[in-house]
Amino acid sequence: MEWNSSILQDEQIVVIKTYGAADEASSLEMAKSISKTMMEFKATRCLIDHSALLSVSGTSVDIYYRPQGISNTGIPSGVKIAELVKPAHKSHFGFLEYVCRNNGFDFRVFESREPAIQWLTK
Repeated sequence: MEWNSSILQDEQIVVIKTYGAADEASSLEMAKSISKTMMEFKATRCLIDHSALLSVSGTSVDIYYRPQGISNTGIPSGVKIAELVKPAHKSHFGFLEYVCRNNGFDFRVFESREPAIQWLTK
């Protein structure tokens, strides 16, 4: 998976746009990049736009332990993370939302951008 990052300056939201095929290794590398970008901009909100992903892979066990991997990247506490996903990938990312929220992350999955931005700016 590849990604690029930008910031919505007025809302102080870091935006990550992903492409290609998502897997465990690239997802953890992306999380490290997100952590650095959020610290650089002193941002506490992030929109991860997975709408251009071609495929996602990972087992339920991988997803179950993902919050621990995210914590290990240094993402600051108190952040809000919204993920924008295709309907075809909703079940995969829905389980990720469930385990992240159960581990204290303010994390939600959306299928369209506007509700995600609204939630992030509440």
